[in-house]
Amino acid sequence: MIHLTKIIAAILVLLAIALGGYAWVLSRQPAKPVAVATTQGATSPSKAQTPTYAVVVTARPVAAGRAITADQLRVEQLPINPSGAFKETAPLIGRVPVFDLGEGSPLLEGQLSSGLAMRVEEGERAVAIKADELMGVGNKVQPGDFVDVFVMLKSDGKDVDRSQARLLLPRKRVLAFGNASVDSLSSKATDGNGNPAAQQQQRNDAARTAVLAVPVEEINRLTLGESTGRLLLALRNPLDTTMPDPTLLASLPAALPPPSPKRGEPPRPPLEGLDSAQAGITTADLVTGGGAAGRRMAVDARANTAPASTARSTSNGARPGLEVEMIRGDKSETLRY
Repeated sequence: MIHLTKIIAAILVLLAIALGGYAWVLSRQPAKPVAVATTQGATSPSKAQTPTYAVVVTARPVAAGRAITADQLRVEQLPINPSGAFKETAPLIGRVPVFDLGEGSPLLEGQLSSGLAMRVEEGERAVAIKADELMGVGNKVQPGDFVDVFVMLKSDGKDVDRSQARLLLPRKRVLAFGNASVDSLSSKATDGNGNPAAQQQQRNDAARTAVLAVPVEEINRLTLGESTGRLLLALRNPLDTTMPDPTLLASLPAALPPPSPKRGEPPRPPLEGLDSAQAGITTADLVTGGGAAGRRMAVDARANTAPASTARSTSNGARPGLEVEMIRGDKSETLRY
């Protein structure tokens, strides 16, 4: 019995030694390729599950206030999709950023110019004038309409015959009237009665201003007409494109005329656009139509209505200008205008 126990113990010791040697041999062998393939197979699905989005970014720096061109844009696949981003470059061509953008920056809607300024055409300016129910066709004027601007120039009560009313600016586009504007009417939201909500709000609120799109060279007429008289808007059908003949009346002279051309130089062309706006016009020329006869009519009207205490003789050092001689009995005075 004792011999059998010893034999079994010896066998177990030999088995333990054999297993230990086998474990040592396995520990010195390199890792099997199968294990590596299994590991790579486990990680590749996670990479494939990461979503990407097509986002338009700047291909090179974009300056603020300049129209975006096609070569300044590209589409990249990004792991994020920012709010207001664009998927295509076509809607962005011609848009204007409000600040400088560096290369690789995603283009967002909030970074681009918007609002009423984008509805103003080249060569035009948006100009606000005072409005009320009578001036605005009973508050029936809406953004997008076309109106004729008339001016009423009322003279002194003693010279009612000198008062005048005439067309000041024909067919001007209304950008805003009261609380409603063309950039806020893009949505077709309606109120409970099915009427456009913006129009309903416009009827409820009395309009105090009207914003018109006016060519820059005609803004002087509008500002002088509003300051010296009363404006009236006449609503016209948008399909009515008739315009007055500009050749029937002489052009108003400039308040700041350009210098005369030197000898041998060709005559300068008439001022246009910003040059015409910079030269400006005077109230007297706006009222009388310009010219020497019109200017003297304005001088005579002022001389007849001005008190004698305001008369200034030619010897008081006043700057040179138009003169009118007033004779009262045996007294004669010369007024400068």
